[in-house]
Amino acid sequence: MPFPFHGAPRRAAILGSSALLLAAWLAGCASGPAPRPTAPPVLPPVVSAPPTTPAPTVATPEGPTRPTGRGRWVASNWSALPGWQDDTVLAAWPALLKSCQKPTPLWAPPCAAARVLGPSADEPRVRAFLQQYLQPWRVENNDGLADGLITGYFEPLVEASRTQTARFNVPLYAPPADLQQRKPWYTRAQIDTLPEAQAALKGREIAWVADPLDALLLQIQGSGRMLVSDAGGARRTVRLAYAGHNDQPYQSIGRWLVDQGAFTLEQANWPAIRNWARNNPQRVREMLQANPRFVFFREEALPDPGVGPVGAQGVPLTPGRSIAVDKESIPYGTPVWIATTEPQPWSPTPPPPRPLQRLVMAQDTGSAITGAVRADYFWGWGDGAEDRAGRMKQPLRMWVLWPR
Repeated sequence: MPFPFHGAPRRAAILGSSALLLAAWLAGCASGPAPRPTAPPVLPPVVSAPPTTPAPTVATPEGPTRPTGRGRWVASNWSALPGWQDDTVLAAWPALLKSCQKPTPLWAPPCAAARVLGPSADEPRVRAFLQQYLQPWRVENNDGLADGLITGYFEPLVEASRTQTARFNVPLYAPPADLQQRKPWYTRAQIDTLPEAQAALKGREIAWVADPLDALLLQIQGSGRMLVSDAGGARRTVRLAYAGHNDQPYQSIGRWLVDQGAFTLEQANWPAIRNWARNNPQRVREMLQANPRFVFFREEALPDPGVGPVGAQGVPLTPGRSIAVDKESIPYGTPVWIATTEPQPWSPTPPPPRPLQRLVMAQDTGSAITGAVRADYFWGWGDGAEDRAGRMKQPLRMWVLWPR
């Protein structure tokens, strides 16, 4: 949330999809295997459509279909999933178990069986579970096409100070006291210039960062990790979680830069934006103010650095196995098979793309993630995550795996 330039929040820790930088630019182990269930629960027939509005299954010449708020699902089979036999589906099992902590009624029986298998399930048992309990459905847009777009997002790590200094002078704010009473709140430009907006934020500073692009990155991604120096000199890592925005429209700074002639639409990504800012420091404020939306945070402890931020489903995200989706097309907690390619640097003669075909979980959403065949891929945190997320803007096909 393609670097997604997410513009609006995800419900929880991450800003709705890592739309993202694309939009931004553009727009534990047990000791042994758990026994298999001796009497697997009998699953009820699927009686409602996947999204929130019920709709019946419709028979068509190509097979049963289910309408969704953004398109439709078409019944498919396991052999139609590109790379199905090549992925280590066991790597997605922890993410699936997390989603099963908050199952909807239709998911209660398969999630009960998944919990019996538990965290010690092996590859053959996980694959057998998926094929026994779930049915693949190809996701299509309203026009009947199965082609879409996948972008990427991540959890940034930025260095910050508890006190304002000559170096650390860009504030990160908690929500102002009147955020809910004044809608919309001040724009980004007004926050920079109006004394009344600055007065409303006085004392709401959580910390200061050195680079305005770091602050923007946190706002785009919706959450992040902050290595902060306290007044006594101690350094620790905490998490910044999304806490609201000013209710102003989101405008892509990537699109603004394209319109300014900084680069082409094909070249627009987060590394290109950073490079432009380094070369045009006198215009950075102008660029930032092109996006009226401003995001506020709350600080959270980070007791386990190995646990990801909480997505819109209300469970921690898993690097490489969680995606943000349009919830009008794919409900939270749904296993999804994606067929796309690895991101790579722009080049007039790029090498052949490497396939990225794997099982992921729909556990997040974002304002720029709209459409049936649309996803934002969570790259996690740490070395390389920003670069991969920032460059990801790939063609996509996807299949949902739904209870039989």
